[in-house]
Amino acid sequence: MKSSDINKQFVVFELGKEEYGIDILLVKTIEKMTNITRVPKTPSYIKGVINLRGEIVPIMDLREKLNIEKKEDNENTRIIIVHLNDMEVGLIVDSASKVIEINSDMIEAPPDSLREGEENVIYGIGKIDENVITILDVEKILTA
Repeated sequence: MKSSDINKQFVVFELGKEEYGIDILLVKTIEKMTNITRVPKTPSYIKGVINLRGEIVPIMDLREKLNIEKKEDNENTRIIIVHLNDMEVGLIVDSASKVIEINSDMIEAPPDSLREGEENVIYGIGKIDENVITILDVEKILTA
């Protein structure tokens, strides 16, 4: 964690019954679910690509990437388009509902048991009143 972070804004979304957040500065747009064109010989969590206003954007199923039980898409399903290091990727989530601001002293590092292994994509745990929001590290999600 950087001590220089005072307040950060996060886009909050749901996967199952849990809330997750990603840094709003990485979010380009949030889109409704659309037709995805499958691309052969890609990992199973890469669902394919979409044409987003003339740009081809790969789409990743975040549930599958994080080993969360599969769920059918519905009217609340969203694709969060993130931009990182000249790369755009869409992340399929159950719903994306709000933006919250979290003070850096309300974000704890993940417990040691969650830090082990290459699949660690957790940046921190945000505490808002009685709620806990798992803040994801987008760079690790895209490169792990």
